[in-house]
Amino acid sequence: MGLYSIAMSNDLTDTVPEGSEVFEPLRRAIGERYLTYALSTIMHRALPDARDGLKPVHRRILYAMRELRLSSTGGFRKSAKISGDVMGNYHPHGDMAIYDAMARLAQDFNVRYPLVHGQGNFGNIDGDNPAASRYTEARMTAAAEALLEGLNENAVDFRENYDGTLTEPVVLPAAFPNLLANGSTGIAVGMATNIPPHNIVELIDASLHMIKTPDVRDETLLNYVKGPDFPTGGVIVEPAESMAKSYATGRGSFRLRAKWEVEDLGRGVWQIVVTEIPYQVAKSKLIEKLAELIQTKKVPILADVRDESTEDIRVVLEPKSKNVDPDVLMSTLFRNSDLETRFSMNMNVLIDGRTPKVCSLKEVLRAWLDHRRIVLHRRSQHRMDKIDHRLEVLEGFIIAFLNLDRVIDIIRYDDDPKTALMAEEWGRGVARAMTEKDYVSPLPAADDQGELTEVQAEAILNMRLRSLRRLEEIELVKERDALMAERAILEDLILNEDVQWVRISDELREVKKTFGKDYPRGMRLTQFAEATEVEDVPLEAMIEREPITVVCSQMGWIRAMSGHIDLTRELKFKDGDGPRFTFHAETTDKLLVIGSNGRIFTLSAATLPGGRGMGEPLRLMVDLPNEVDIVDILKHDPEAKLLMASNVGNGFIVAEKEIVAQTRSGKQVLNVKDGEVTKIAHRIHGDHVAVISQNRRFLVFALSEIPEMGRGKGVRLQKYGQARGAQGMLELDGGLSDLTTFVLDEGLSWTMGGGNTRTEKDLGPWLGKRAGVGKQPPHGFPRDNTFS
Repeated sequence: MGLYSIAMSNDLTDTVPEGSEVFEPLRRAIGERYLTYALSTIMHRALPDARDGLKPVHRRILYAMRELRLSSTGGFRKSAKISGDVMGNYHPHGDMAIYDAMARLAQDFNVRYPLVHGQGNFGNIDGDNPAASRYTEARMTAAAEALLEGLNENAVDFRENYDGTLTEPVVLPAAFPNLLANGSTGIAVGMATNIPPHNIVELIDASLHMIKTPDVRDETLLNYVKGPDFPTGGVIVEPAESMAKSYATGRGSFRLRAKWEVEDLGRGVWQIVVTEIPYQVAKSKLIEKLAELIQTKKVPILADVRDESTEDIRVVLEPKSKNVDPDVLMSTLFRNSDLETRFSMNMNVLIDGRTPKVCSLKEVLRAWLDHRRIVLHRRSQHRMDKIDHRLEVLEGFIIAFLNLDRVIDIIRYDDDPKTALMAEEWGRGVARAMTEKDYVSPLPAADDQGELTEVQAEAILNMRLRSLRRLEEIELVKERDALMAERAILEDLILNEDVQWVRISDELREVKKTFGKDYPRGMRLTQFAEATEVEDVPLEAMIEREPITVVCSQMGWIRAMSGHIDLTRELKFKDGDGPRFTFHAETTDKLLVIGSNGRIFTLSAATLPGGRGMGEPLRLMVDLPNEVDIVDILKHDPEAKLLMASNVGNGFIVAEKEIVAQTRSGKQVLNVKDGEVTKIAHRIHGDHVAVISQNRRFLVFALSEIPEMGRGKGVRLQKYGQARGAQGMLELDGGLSDLTTFVLDEGLSWTMGGGNTRTEKDLGPWLGKRAGVGKQPPHGFPRDNTFS
């Protein structure tokens, strides 16, 4: 293991002299530093706190907005001012990162209960970015204020900011379970989190049940929390059993579909209108994908897609025909586009702000409820401390009123009135009579004689002259009595856990009322349904059957012309190009493209470009290399068989149904070596084979001598001699020129010059065994050595 030398730094022990070098194993040096980085990423950037559901950047944004007094009912401030304050005071990172985080809190399509109320362009569901921070303004929402409520009452701990000049809260009081209400997502080192948003009313109902039944089962909570409630709505089609398992383990996924309806246009014509799209799907990207499906004809029963959205989502889908089944169309689109997505849940959170853990629904709610109990206890203790201080002051005021003349004399004539007031023995008999109640007084025992405390003396000296009225004395006594009653309630609350849970339950009901049906978007947005699965419909079944004429040029440009045109008709091609393959087909047909490398590619006739232009290069539709030639293009017949042969005379029979390729890369069928190419792919009709070589050797043999295979090199069809080349190397003398199949009893026919056809009935002289050399062809056989 190598050693790593570093200069002395603060990270090293003080026992090492300053300026010296420390040697340590490289693995340990890197490991320690990477572990420090990983922990920082996990705790301070990526994972949310289970108590308030926020990451540090979001917590600091809300706290900075509170310090700027940007209440939900107040005015707006420039986003640049807010992000600047956050960066300068609490979060020493890039201002764009801070602004992006703040902008997301204002996006109602990303956040279920927005924590920031934005004014200006804060982005949209199409995926457009927010405007620059100098153009937008923001303030807090009521939900954000609920998270901050209690910060002035010592509800949570504070810590120093990054430079020690200010303090910031470690966690927010969080009046509602924000972690589940708004969800969270993040990627740390070696772990990640992805929590869906939920409905506050359902979460509070579940929390109230947990307060009543602390040992509640996980599945019981699902009676209250039905499932995620996404801000963009949609329909969850995940089975209940799967959701129950996900919430019990903290890991799982939810199938989410777009919400759609059939709109009747009259006379049997209809269209589909999508009103809600899945969560975190950009509408513009979705429409681009749907348009691509139309262009590539992957969903032939979809004719058009239009975006008619304003403030609400309205995406119109037009079917190819009114006879199309809407369920079939939508089921196909669900499989081929983001109209259906899966939201993967991973409830990995920080427990108590320190420990990462994948939690169940029950554990997350328990962590939040325990936090609320701590917050309630701290706020109650803070209030009781305030009451004790005020009661002490009130006791001093009452003593002053009972001994008003003496107090005035001391203030007027004594050089140090505060010390004199504290040293004086005051009569307190009347005060004692006024404090005898059914509860225990927090004040010192009221004797006939007593001294004032420093707090009481300071309060008397700061008292206004206008307070020296009889009416003020009565008000003081009333205030003291009210505070004593409140203190007794708080004391009981602090000491009794059951009373605490009753108070928390009351607070939760108020929160539920605040963020319920009367709150904007407070009602559940995402609905539930069973997945209506439609059996996979073959592509051919979705294509409307229409006649076409397939035209492929010599340079490989292919197109489909409407109807069965005259094959002898003159067509337009690019300069230097001309016709090569032209045949009739239908839109439901599959085409087999045979390459000279022995691979067979499959095309759907329905996906061919239209015949108005010159078409498109076939090599762009399939992975056909530039050095590979197109041997033939055939209309696929599942019942047919092909005889494939190479230029060196090797070949075999293959069933067409076995060679249909499902991918662009095609399917290797005939294996050819370097220097060899696929020469012929002939559809079989008959019981015998006739082959002709390039050196005009003609051979006829039985088709049964050729084996049927799925892939391979094949067997020898005809034997060719070898000759010495110009440089003395052996070269093939001849090679396969053409072959055909025929019925022996009917004879063999071929086309002669002038378009005439000749049939040879007596083929005995040429009849032999496979792999023979053959003889000179019959009289009148074409000089180009082809059968057609």
